[in-house]
Amino acid sequence: MVHANAKLTPRGRLELARCVVEDGWSLRRAAERFQVAPTTAKRWADRYRRLGAAGMADRSSRPHHSPARTSERIERRIVKVRVTHRLGPARIAARLGLAASTVHRVLRRYGCPSLAHLDRATGRPIRRYEHACPGDLIHVDVKKLGNIPDGGGHRVHGRQTGGRNSQRTQTAERNAYGNPLLGYGFLHTAIDDHSRLAYTEILPDERKDTAAAFWTRAQAFFTAAGITVRRVLTDNGSCYRSRTWRDTLTAAGITHKRTRPYRPQTNGKVERFHRTLADEWAYARPYTCETQRRAALAPWLHMYNHHRGHTALGGLPPASRVPNLTGQYS
Repeated sequence: MVHANAKLTPRGRLELARCVVEDGWSLRRAAERFQVAPTTAKRWADRYRRLGAAGMADRSSRPHHSPARTSERIERRIVKVRVTHRLGPARIAARLGLAASTVHRVLRRYGCPSLAHLDRATGRPIRRYEHACPGDLIHVDVKKLGNIPDGGGHRVHGRQTGGRNSQRTQTAERNAYGNPLLGYGFLHTAIDDHSRLAYTEILPDERKDTAAAFWTRAQAFFTAAGITVRRVLTDNGSCYRSRTWRDTLTAAGITHKRTRPYRPQTNGKVERFHRTLADEWAYARPYTCETQRRAALAPWLHMYNHHRGHTALGGLPPASRVPNLTGQYS
């Protein structure tokens, strides 16, 4: 590839070389004619004598020898540490006494994938998948969040002030020391594998009856969006191993799939959604009470489904893959 400031293209080099070699032009005359230095004219003429027209093509600027290049033994050590311990360039460099930039170049030279693309448990590249149609697979999971005391918690005011706010919050239950039990909110979420359309509710627990009732409402949400649910994927939580959950799905003609034990990556789409939910809603701003945070959930979900661009969807929102979704254009 000829660089932007090159005076000669391969065709121009060939014409210059033929003028010198075949037509007998002097180097200075040919250089003036093609507006290059005489040394440049000599280089292309000499190459034409040796290689002919094929010698006019660009060559790599890489040197033939690199005496300062990292030895093969050290390169193999770098790759071995990466494969066995799955460390980044900075940590490998600290362990082997090298520069992080050197380690990074070696890893790129050997084609080592980024750690973000590897399974931390096995070190193998992650197999990413996406079902072809909405409803082919729905991911379901629960995330537990601590309730916010009246006046705000320790994330906003620090431990001392947050502790005082917790003491003032009126709750029905207290522990053995008389301290109020603020309790938890359980985020039950169902997200479509193909479109990433999400439905979330905050419920008081994660028992089997609660989970089954949530799924009934979630299925109605997807049905209203024109999505027919065929399969549901959950982890191995007790509520998802219950007869109540099994009977609820069976009655709706839905196949239940469970992840392998200790493999949350299998249900990664809903796990990643919960992380987004925490970053952009649960801890996005200083809420003064739990009621205020819960009131902000529905508007955020609408924004996520209808307006927020999703990287896995080419920057489009989930609603772009569900044409029948009510309120898509609001």
